[in-house]
Amino acid sequence: MIDPAFTLEKKIAIVVGAANGIGRATALAYAAAGARVACADVEEPGAKSTAGEIEAGGGQALPVRLDVTDGASCRDAVTATVQRFGGLDVLMYGAADSDQTATVLEMDEATWDRVIRINLTGAFLMVKAAIPAMIARRGGSIILIASQLGRVASPGRPAYCATKGALIQLAKVLAADHASQGIRANTISPGAIETRRMLRRWKDMDEARRMMGPKHLLGRLGLPAEIARAAVYLASDASAFMTGSDLLIDGGYTAV
Repeated sequence: MIDPAFTLEKKIAIVVGAANGIGRATALAYAAAGARVACADVEEPGAKSTAGEIEAGGGQALPVRLDVTDGASCRDAVTATVQRFGGLDVLMYGAADSDQTATVLEMDEATWDRVIRINLTGAFLMVKAAIPAMIARRGGSIILIASQLGRVASPGRPAYCATKGALIQLAKVLAADHASQGIRANTISPGAIETRRMLRRWKDMDEARRMMGPKHLLGRLGLPAEIARAAVYLASDASAFMTGSDLLIDGGYTAV
């Protein structure tokens, strides 16, 4: 018998980055667990596709075009979710920019600013918009997608590593500031995952598997669904005693 604490029945979630990759897998997993899901992404067709798949499977979903660099867009996304479903219990933030490989000396200011704006400031703006709706529900769960590179460095990725480390710290502060309001905040730190982002660094997924797989003790890349399962856990009451933590799911990347 499945522990009923793992269900997301009666919960309402916003998944930021729902058009593809980890975000899409999480939105689908949330719906499968019983949640009503706002599928938010700057790529509106992708958000509609994910929402459509949820509804085709008998779930309830709302596609939302979201620009995380714009505070008004973040507030509008929360408002649309609350108006459609009646509240907000879960925010999963998975937006991330595609950073170029460059040292600090090689990286221009505009590139640095864009990565910071999407990866970190966007999380701040979404959390700021979401928390009042969670307070109205007397609690909620905030989940920020960080990275194993929030703990260890990767040469040539100063902006990405800095933002992912910052998200881990941001979640801890959110946990401390809002525990009394019933709000939990945690991060998930995936290793290298088989998503579209890998193809921005490698010519195809086979090359990505060949080059990045051996960096993990398990000898392979992770799958979006493997991260989505952790996101279901953190959204559910099964993780009710977990806040201010980083859930590291990296195939052993940082173990040695």
